[in-house]
Amino acid sequence: MVKKYILALDQGTTGSRAFIFDGMGRIVTSHYREFKQYYPKPGWVEHDADEIWASCCEVIKGAISKAGIDKKQIAAVGITNQRETTVLWDRATSRPLARAIVWQCRRTADICRGIARYAPTFKRKTGLVLDPYFSGTKIKWLLDNVKGLRSRAREGKVCFGTIDSWLIWKLTGGKSHATDVTNASRTLIFNIRNLKWDDELLRILSIPKSILPKAQNSGSIFGYTAVGAQHAAPLPSGIPIAAVLGDQQAALYGQGCYAPGSVKNTYGTGCFIMLNTGRKLIYSKKGLLTTLASDDQGRPVYALEGAIFIAGAAVQWLRDELKTIKTSAESDKAIKGLKDTNGVYFVPAFTGLGAPYWDAHARGLITGLTRGANRQHIIRAALEAIAYQVKDVFDIMKKESGRAIPELKVDGGACRSDFLMQFQADLLNCRIVRPRVIESTAQGAAHLAGVTVGLWRGKKDLKALQKKDRVFIPRMKVRKREELYAGWQRAVTQARTT
Repeated sequence: MVKKYILALDQGTTGSRAFIFDGMGRIVTSHYREFKQYYPKPGWVEHDADEIWASCCEVIKGAISKAGIDKKQIAAVGITNQRETTVLWDRATSRPLARAIVWQCRRTADICRGIARYAPTFKRKTGLVLDPYFSGTKIKWLLDNVKGLRSRAREGKVCFGTIDSWLIWKLTGGKSHATDVTNASRTLIFNIRNLKWDDELLRILSIPKSILPKAQNSGSIFGYTAVGAQHAAPLPSGIPIAAVLGDQQAALYGQGCYAPGSVKNTYGTGCFIMLNTGRKLIYSKKGLLTTLASDDQGRPVYALEGAIFIAGAAVQWLRDELKTIKTSAESDKAIKGLKDTNGVYFVPAFTGLGAPYWDAHARGLITGLTRGANRQHIIRAALEAIAYQVKDVFDIMKKESGRAIPELKVDGGACRSDFLMQFQADLLNCRIVRPRVIESTAQGAAHLAGVTVGLWRGKKDLKALQKKDRVFIPRMKVRKREELYAGWQRAVTQARTT
């Protein structure tokens, strides 16, 4: 019998990675490539969609080569992606019509202020706050600011997509213009009650419906890979794209959080806490988002989410801009033996603050500096800032869901830091469970793709793959925790503009 494999394409904010999973749901190998970030103005962040596609082609080919398998052994493709990032392309030529506006970009803050009176309508229908983070205002900005684009869109010559849609389009040779409900639920124009694009919200933002992709369940067939004379493809024709999930929903699935009440946190470029609420739609009054996730069969369920814009990216900033470390992995070693931050707090509001503050104009700061403060204190303060931001959201999530949260499952690159995970357990006063496989986003996409094409039956087969690496137990005294967190809250107040 010929062995079958699943290809998971994990397209992130700073790079793309392809994984090969075997028939037991285990990672065989992976291949990664970073791509360029563009910052044309303060607070603006852009990507080149063609560069993203090129990086995906490279990592797909690299992963297959490393695995030493035949492309025809790939039974299905699963896609997981950075959410909200907005691409507009020409329907006929497949060429991007502008650089993609990244989820971190804050350029549409004025648009949000201009339609602030509709904020309750957006929240009721989409579960989201009215913020530049989401795709809807990014689409409007592009249509309003790229010459001739709005008229072309009205003529049906333009396609919109978040990154998943762009990759589906490219992988299928332009035959499939689709997205899944988890990505659609992050656009600000998708009604999470009836699972449809919302005509009223489209009118408010002046977005033609003709540019939108078809929205379908996360576990379904989104099209088949295609090779054409003018279409450079990394895969042979006929492989089904069988799962698509926004990165945080993919991590929720990959962590086995199929049941209501289960919760995970991903420590990546940003930090994203997600709580599965099942069929119950809960609206937050304290800055959390209501969004769509997936059950074990790829059908939509509801979730509460806290979105933190800058987490691991703060450590990258120390590496790339301040040159205080050579690699992100050095951070734990750099602070070894350091007892505290010597009063230093680092608020990494480089692109504003997300949940629960939603302050688009907040800016980063390092406070509490004295002559005794040094490089090590700033590095530790950056790591602690990640944990503080998680606590901001975690406490609200417990209260609004009405659930005790005795443990938090974690994934993402920054969860490799033993210091950060222990500090997080201390701040939250709950167990932190780190899995053996921390690439939960790719695992979620791969596992759901396998379920969709019948390789696995869902949670019954996948449960055995949820292996623990380490559990971090809280040990900080209550008074110390309260003192540290009060200092963080004071620092955030200094960074905020509203």
